[in-house]
Amino acid sequence: MGIIGEMYCGVWEGRLPKSEVPVYLLEHQGLYGRDGIYGINNVGFLDNDNRYVFLSRAAMELPKLLNWRPDILHAHDWHTAAVPVFLNTLYRNDPYLEQAASILTIHNMQHQGTFYPGLMEVLGIGWQHFTFLELEQDDLVNLLKGGICHATLLNTVSQGYAREIQTPAYGWGLEEVVEQRAADLYGILNGVDYEEWNPSTDRYLPVTYTIDDLSGKAICKRELQRRFNLPELDVPLFGVVSRMVSQKGTDLLAEAIHEMIKLDLQVVVVGNGEPWAHFFFGGMAHRHPDKVGCFIGYDNALAHLVEAGSDFFLMPSAFEPCGLNQMYSLAYGTPPIVRATGGLDDSIENFNEETLTGDGFKFWSHTASALFNTVGWATWTFYNNLAGLAALRRNGMAKRFTWQEAARQYEQLYADALVLKRG
Repeated sequence: MGIIGEMYCGVWEGRLPKSEVPVYLLEHQGLYGRDGIYGINNVGFLDNDNRYVFLSRAAMELPKLLNWRPDILHAHDWHTAAVPVFLNTLYRNDPYLEQAASILTIHNMQHQGTFYPGLMEVLGIGWQHFTFLELEQDDLVNLLKGGICHATLLNTVSQGYAREIQTPAYGWGLEEVVEQRAADLYGILNGVDYEEWNPSTDRYLPVTYTIDDLSGKAICKRELQRRFNLPELDVPLFGVVSRMVSQKGTDLLAEAIHEMIKLDLQVVVVGNGEPWAHFFFGGMAHRHPDKVGCFIGYDNALAHLVEAGSDFFLMPSAFEPCGLNQMYSLAYGTPPIVRATGGLDDSIENFNEETLTGDGFKFWSHTASALFNTVGWATWTFYNNLAGLAALRRNGMAKRFTWQEAARQYEQLYADALVLKRG
């Protein structure tokens, strides 16, 4: 660990469920024996730099103990972005790793792992790499930037987000760095675990239902209304399951909900995040108990019920690298209302009233008025276009985003990376 010296950890070996694929886990109480993974109450741990450099170095050292020569080192986000950097510096002549290629997957460009310059002494790769061409950004060490510069290939979790992070609006200061590597950047959409998210087998629902028999969805809606003490009325019910942060459009929803509840509809919100949002949506539910329901926290069973019992699902994200809830919503016959960004734009087809194609509702402008107008469109559809609503549900439930397809694309990405590395 550079200037810190040697540090040791325990290593546990397990198996990926339903397979013989080994999984190795590090045990270090001082670094990892904590209540949070990244921090507590949205505040990162002060030693996150050392915690994740340690994880990255351990990943490089472990193959030696296992007498194993990996083909691919696949790092994710800033937390392990030091791995491609190490591979091209300290380990470039290592007999166990010199033939390995590296992949860096960017799940969220906003979080980059920026730390004081002294982290270079912990990395131990030499100050010659602290330049604007590698790890330096605004006189700080930027681990994500280093990973982007050094990885054999890069990918994000949607094609739309791969394009967006090359622009100032979504690149968070690294757009030019990404653009320089555009030829090595790919977008691969995440998949859905349909064993977990399937309305025909979901153990968390009062009744199940299928694309051919949606009668159970109405029962789920009544149960959802009862859970939130909402009147059991046949009005459109809009569901939200989200982190309550600006990235997820929580601020847009807070601004728009005052006008939304003037319509004949109901809204249920499940999530946690920024404290102001807890108080705001909790207050809305208190003042408008016939219109708004709120649960602060995360409850997996309740999240399943919201997906099944809602008529529409709201995702007004400022940016969304992939998103999963819109995919869950499609599977549950709950048309999503999304801002057309990143994976939301890639995975949702806008409703066409004439052809009855599409599976959701999109809006483009990042404003509360755009969100409200789109909610109005969905509300009108609920009351006045029953054929359209049925088509939306049917189209969504017929759609599939499988991990088998994502795995096929990752396998090709690995093959391409090996060709680049080994020639």
